[in-house]
Amino acid sequence: MKRILFLLALIFSFAVTAQKNIYESPSFDDLSSDHDVLAIIPFLTNLDLNEKVSKSEQKRLEENEGYAVQNALETYFSKRSKKKKLPVTFQNIENTAAILAKEQISYDNIDVYTTKELSEILGVDGIISGTLDLNILLSNGVPTEFSFTDYFSGGANYGRIGIKISDGNSGKLLWKYEKEINKKTGKNTTDLIDRMMKLAIRKFPYERERKRDRKN
Repeated sequence: MKRILFLLALIFSFAVTAQKNIYESPSFDDLSSDHDVLAIIPFLTNLDLNEKVSKSEQKRLEENEGYAVQNALETYFSKRSKKKKLPVTFQNIENTAAILAKEQISYDNIDVYTTKELSEILGVDGIISGTLDLNILLSNGVPTEFSFTDYFSGGANYGRIGIKISDGNSGKLLWKYEKEINKKTGKNTTDLIDRMMKLAIRKFPYERERKRDRKN
């Protein structure tokens, strides 16, 4: 019984933390009223690994991590849409990559384009993007062994992730969710995204319940 109560308290604390790390624009409804399709682009990654790697290798690893989050988000929204119809759809990331490649936009230079420019190029209404700061390769998985020492020394902290949705027409930020990455947030990229989005889903602005709540 004590274990069950402890787990419930832990889940509740995660949920509360998730809500505190979420921003939603007060103009969300007005700016997103005509949103139909969103594109998910690779996340910009900053790696600070303990082991030394060459600049070219670090660049390759950062790119891999950024694409891994893009893929994990597409997988999450695909599963979510099967369970419950959302008012928006998500451009296939393979189509996104093909369109960007035609415009000679790559992971190396995508950050010089504005949200409005990318939305026009991709033919979407909004962009899902974000940043990753990591001291491990999240896509390879995180250590799963439990250690109290890690929690006190900071050894269980692997970085931070920020997910944001921006309006394609105005370029304005509509929604943002930031979360620390540690042993409790998921064993790999897919698990991390799945867990953190489940915690944030009540505050995800395209959920129909949330839209009714704002109107009420």
